[in-house]
Amino acid sequence: MGSGLQRMRITGYMDEEFQKSFKGKPYVVMINPESLKLQKSVEYDKKQAPDSSSSSQRYKSTPSDKLNFDIVIDCTGLVDSKRTVMKDEIQALENIVYTYQGEIHRPNFVKIQWGKNMVFKGVLDSLDISYTYFRPDGSPLRAKVSMSFSQYISPSTLEKLDKKESPDVSHIVHVIDGETLPQLCKRIWNDESYYVQVAAYNKLDKFRKLKGGDKLIFPPIIPAV
Repeated sequence: MGSGLQRMRITGYMDEEFQKSFKGKPYVVMINPESLKLQKSVEYDKKQAPDSSSSSQRYKSTPSDKLNFDIVIDCTGLVDSKRTVMKDEIQALENIVYTYQGEIHRPNFVKIQWGKNMVFKGVLDSLDISYTYFRPDGSPLRAKVSMSFSQYISPSTLEKLDKKESPDVSHIVHVIDGETLPQLCKRIWNDESYYVQVAAYNKLDKFRKLKGGDKLIFPPIIPAV
């Protein structure tokens, strides 16, 4: 397409690392979406705090991102004179995002790409098709397709991400006024017991209340045997 209009592409993959492309061609939308909705959320355990009428809002988890958008399939021939059969368009799209693939025992993993800056890797949550324009014989000429996807990160990639919070790598931490070293170790490593080693590394003679704005180095930790 050169430097002209770039259309959204939806590509199927047979593996969770998004390396093995589905044998079918990527689906190139006929008309780009008018909008994209990217949804991020945080879940909390909304347990009521003791002696309080308000909930504690204790962090529970961060669900995967959601991507929602609508596309229009127009088979009147006005958009693309070579794409005029609605059944073929729907089947090509469903083969990529929805159809159960016997080889992998599930629908495809999906990459949605629009230009260079919008790339979303995920799996289909829902697909809704509304037919809006018809030939005199009742066959559909135009459809609005609403799709919702959840971000997918493979277990091996999650393991790599988790290692960034491991005690065997260094961290630079910005201190908030009043924080303690045990609190910081709990926040960084989910383990308060490393505070003695962190204090020694940073040559701290106190660790109960730290000065806000300071930077501390949380070094690789060798657990005691």
